[in-house]
Amino acid sequence: MIRATRPSPTDWLAEGVYAGRTTASFLDECAAEAPDADAVIQAGHRIDYRELARQVQQVAAGFRSAGVARGAVVTMQLPNWWESNVVFHALSRLGAVVNPVVPIYRDREIGFIVRQSSPAAIVIPHRFRGFDHVAMVERVLSGVAEAPVVVVVRPDGPLPEGFVGLEDLPAAGERVPAEGDAADIALLLYTSGTTADPKGVLHSHDTLVYEVRSMIEMYDLGPRDTIFMPSPVTHITGFLYGFIMPTMTRAPVVLLDVWEPSAAAEVIEAESCRFTVAATPFLHGLAEVYARRGTPSCLGAFLCGGADVPPALVREATAVLGCDVARVYGSSEFPTFCSGRPGDPPEIAADTDGIPIGPVGWRLDEAAGGIGELLVKGPDLFLGYLDASLNDAAFSADGYFRTGDLASIDERGAVTIRGRQKDIIIRGGENISAKEVEDILFTHPSVKEVAVVAMPDPVMVERVCAFVVAGTAPPPTLDELTAFLGEHRLARQKHPERLELVDALPTTASGKVQKYVLRRLVAERIRDGTSGSDPDVSSA
Repeated sequence: MIRATRPSPTDWLAEGVYAGRTTASFLDECAAEAPDADAVIQAGHRIDYRELARQVQQVAAGFRSAGVARGAVVTMQLPNWWESNVVFHALSRLGAVVNPVVPIYRDREIGFIVRQSSPAAIVIPHRFRGFDHVAMVERVLSGVAEAPVVVVVRPDGPLPEGFVGLEDLPAAGERVPAEGDAADIALLLYTSGTTADPKGVLHSHDTLVYEVRSMIEMYDLGPRDTIFMPSPVTHITGFLYGFIMPTMTRAPVVLLDVWEPSAAAEVIEAESCRFTVAATPFLHGLAEVYARRGTPSCLGAFLCGGADVPPALVREATAVLGCDVARVYGSSEFPTFCSGRPGDPPEIAADTDGIPIGPVGWRLDEAAGGIGELLVKGPDLFLGYLDASLNDAAFSADGYFRTGDLASIDERGAVTIRGRQKDIIIRGGENISAKEVEDILFTHPSVKEVAVVAMPDPVMVERVCAFVVAGTAPPPTLDELTAFLGEHRLARQKHPERLELVDALPTTASGKVQKYVLRRLVAERIRDGTSGSDPDVSSA
C-alpha cells in the first residue's frame, strides 16, 4: 500500500478542516437522494446517478476480480469519456490509488510511470485521436516480468493476451462496499518539473475533498450548477472538477473530449453549464466565439489557471461571456492556493492571481523588491512525492512547499505570480520539462548544444522553442528534430515548434545557459516577424 512520504505538519482533521470522508462516499448519497438527476453527459450520452452507481458497482466487481484491492495503484489513461467517470468511481470504491495519465503521454512517459508505480492494472482507450494506445501499452509491457492486467475502453478489434475490454470484466459477486479511510492515498499524479522524469504527487481523500469543498463554498455551487469540463480528466483540474465535484454538489458534469471552441459553446448553451475551471487556451477560444455571437454565455463562473493568464483576456472574456472570470493559481502539489472570487473587481480578478483560500500559510523566500519564491502550506497540500528522495528539495525545514514560482503579495493579500524558477514550459496548461526535451535532442548527431525555452503564443500562452548549436553542416532542420523526437516516442505536444540556429548559447561565468536571454530573443523575433538563424547570441 502506498503511504504518504511527508505527512502534513498540521492535524487538519482535529481542527475541523477535513471532513474525514472518502471520495467514494459522495456517490452513494447522490444515488440514494437524487437517483434521477443527471450525473455525466458526454457526446449525447447521459446517465443519471442511479445508473452511474449501478455501473460503478459492476466495474468495481470486475476490477476486484482482476486483483485490484485497497491501496493498489491503477494507471488510467483515458479521454474525457463518460466511461472515465465510471472507472474512477469504481476504483475509488475499492480504495485503490488512482494514477491518471494525460492521453498525450507516449511510450517514454508511460514506461517510466509503469516502472516506478508498478500498477495492478492499466486502463486505456483502444484508439483516441488516431493513436493506438493498445499497441503502445503492449510495447511498454513487453519487458515487464509481471505485467498488470490492461483494461481497454471502447475496444474496436482483437486485443493482445492480458488485455480485456471494460465490458468483459467479470462482474459476478456480492455488492462491493466502499473501502478505505479518508487519510489513505487516493491519487498518484505525475507532473513534469525541472528534471527529465515526471514526479509522482501523492494526495489523500482528505486533501482532495477539502480542496473541492473550498471551491464549492467560495462559489456557492449546488445541484443546478452544471459543470463544464474540457480539461483532461486525467489532469489535476479535470480530475477534481470532472470526477469529484459533481458528486459533492449533486450536479451533472458535461465532458468534452476534443477541444473545439464552437462545439464547446454549443454544449455549454445546450446543457446550461454554469461553472468551469480550465487553462488559458480554453478561455481564449470561448471568448472569440462569444464575441462573434454577440450574446453572453450561460456560464456563471470561469476560473482560469494552469498557465499565464493575460489580464486583458480576463477583462475581454468577462465582458463577452457575461460571467465572473478570474485567475486562479495552483499546481498538482497544491491544487488551489489562491483565486479570484465572485464579484471581485478586475484589479484583483484580472491583474492578480487572487486571494489565498482558507487556513493556508505562505511566505516569500529571498524576496527582493517585494518579489521572491513563494512557499506555501495548507490543507490541500500534497503528502510528498512517491520518490521520497525528492521531498528534501521540495520542502523547507518547517514544512512549507517550495513552489519554484516567483510572486508578490500586495496590501490586499492578493497574490501575483511574476515568473518561474522551475525550468518548465506550460503549453496550454500542460507542464513540459525543458530538460527532458533537451536530453533527447542532445543525442541527435547534428546537435552540439541545445537549450529549450518557452516562446509566447496568443492561444497556447507558451510553445516550445529549441535553440541549437549545430555540430554538422548542413545543420538540422525542425522537421528532422521533431521526427527524431517522434522516434523516441516523446509526446507530440512536447516537440519544439520553432528552431533557432545559433553559433553559441549565452552563458554565465560558470557555464549555465542564460535562458532568460533566449526567451527574450525569441519573443522579439516573433514580434518582429524575423526568422531564427542569426548566429551568435552569446552576448544578447
